[in-house]
Amino acid sequence: MNNNLYILGHPVAHSKSPAMYNALYQKMGLNWEYGFMDIPNSEDASAFVNSREFLSLNITTPWKPLAFRFADISAATAKLAQGANLVVCKDKNLLAYNVDGQGCVSYLERAGAAFLGASVVICGTGPTALSIMHECAQAGCAKVIMLSRSKDKAQDTVNRYLDEYRNLLSTAITLPGAGARRVSFSDAYKNTEFMFGSYSTSKQAIADADIIIDATPLGMKPDDPSPIDTSLINKRQLIFDTVYGHGVSELLRAAKDAGAKALNGQGMLVSQAVATVGIVCDIEEVQIPFSNNELFDIMAKAANFDL
Repeated sequence: MNNNLYILGHPVAHSKSPAMYNALYQKMGLNWEYGFMDIPNSEDASAFVNSREFLSLNITTPWKPLAFRFADISAATAKLAQGANLVVCKDKNLLAYNVDGQGCVSYLERAGAAFLGASVVICGTGPTALSIMHECAQAGCAKVIMLSRSKDKAQDTVNRYLDEYRNLLSTAITLPGAGARRVSFSDAYKNTEFMFGSYSTSKQAIADADIIIDATPLGMKPDDPSPIDTSLINKRQLIFDTVYGHGVSELLRAAKDAGAKALNGQGMLVSQAVATVGIVCDIEEVQIPFSNNELFDIMAKAANFDL
């Protein structure tokens, strides 16, 4: 068995993933080594993924759709997101997952967010945004609104997601919700109002939202603007930015000024790691000697995150 695991993307030097996973796997007594795989072009990224010379990959921007295309077997989470942020190589087969949404929602719940019956605005149309949108539905949200600069792009993205959702519903066995605070796969589809819009034409939806999640890359550079009009933010809202490690983004700065609860992506990264460890160890038939809370604490400490 290949014992190498990687974070694949460009750029990845800021990532805390190697520190988190290596600390945990060392505690577990595993001889697994987790490292950086910074690849700037699609040809080399394709060659690396298709080499299948790894135990698993966590994938970040911009290679999530590429990794999904190479998968031999894809979980519903990857199919609905049209991108994989976790690929496990088992017997030379690539198994694709997307735990972005699981990591985001589980962390926000840990931080006190209530999704049942909530209205959630999601900024962005990429695999991360789609994965979060789906997990919000599974968490019982009444309304999920996907926003983009282009209303047409947001509409097309939501429509493709719903088409894939209907396809999966027609072929999959209906299962109960995965966890105490999750509704079933079919109920998430039936009971959630999926909407779309542009940042400029959805001001009322932004102002009325209980939770606003920025799943765009904005915030990775110091001078990046907020995707939404920050004057619409109010103190009853929770504002979450998936970006971390680049200082306080303009969105979170405005949220704090408005008195809203503001959180960056550190906790999401750790919660994703907890989900990743569960999947990889299950596939490799490795017993995990820690609870999920213990996993979270071990990896958060290794990343020097104060969560």
